Amino acid sequence: MNTTVTEGYDLAEGLAEAWKGDTGKRMIVAPPFTHLLAIQAALNESAVSVAAQNCHWETEGAFTGEISAKMLSAMGIDIVILGHSERREIFVETNEIIRRKVDTALAAGLTVIFCCGEPLSVRESGGALNFVESQLKDSLLHLSATQMGSIIIAYEPIWAIGTGVTATADQAQEMHAFMRKLLAQKYSASLADQTTILYGGSVKASNATELFGKPDVDGGLVGGASLSVTDFIKIAQSL
Repeated sequence: MNTTVTEGYDLAEGLAEAWKGDTGKRMIVAPPFTHLLAIQAALNESAVSVAAQNCHWETEGAFTGEISAKMLSAMGIDIVILGHSERREIFVETNEIIRRKVDTALAAGLTVIFCCGEPLSVRESGGALNFVESQLKDSLLHLSATQMGSIIIAYEPIWAIGTGVTATADQAQEMHAFMRKLLAQKYSASLADQTTILYGGSVKASNATELFGKPDVDGGLVGGASLSVTDFIKIAQSL
């Protein structure tokens, strides 16, 4: 929940000018709902894609204040973030709710950036892998192999989001490799290798190169640093 429409438009224009695209790299920005049309216009001729930050699990109905996947699709938005840690923590979205959202978004033809990750207490107790495995099994691994082709996974250790504390590159690699192994067991090694798995948790220009250097870290889900064109571009160039 950052920037006014005008500020967001200016930020998007700056990104479009600075990012001309790079073979093998994909940049996506996810502004607030109020900004989507303006950001689309700013990025129309650029190499930057636009995503929504969330959507509801129903296609329509008496859900005042909510946005449906159908509405997003009709606007030309074809990517949505689901299960972000803030949605889970602040708005008490359960694995079941996120599962329903994933199903609805895919049915509307959207690509889903599926977020998962453990709180500090779980990390300290040694249960991080089991916790994330449950998130994937409850909300994602019911999908067909074809549907999984429209999923991007983002690992967000909750204890490292907005805190300035970042998971070490080795911690990120361990979790990403574990998730890829789960995908290989459920589907195939080929699908697991082709699935993009991002790291999200205080990604900065200063740590991006080390994080992205790990074999199973395919990119970043960037928070605060995305509000600076200079910082965001540096992170993208580190990949």
